[in-house]
Amino acid sequence: MSPEMDLTCKEFVDFLMAYLDAELPEAQRSTFEGHMVDCPPCKVYLDTYRETVELGRGVCARDDDPLPEDVPDVLVAAILAARKG
Repeated sequence: MSPEMDLTCKEFVDFLMAYLDAELPEAQRSTFEGHMVDCPPCKVYLDTYRETVELGRGVCARDDDPLPEDVPDVLVAAILAARKG
């Protein structure tokens, strides 16, 4: 992505993680942020993505919360195996 290039919505999604991780160089970050000004749906997508990440982090941060009784044991085993991986 060059600084003078317009960003497509697909490219916006492709660069989303680099943007959130503050890994985009200044010129690319400006292009990314400029796209949000011109494309409200991408701004909404970013906001929703951020909220989802934060909710996920919050859920994973509380290891001592009791599980609801209706959570299948196989699901718990799969999640624990994935976390070890």
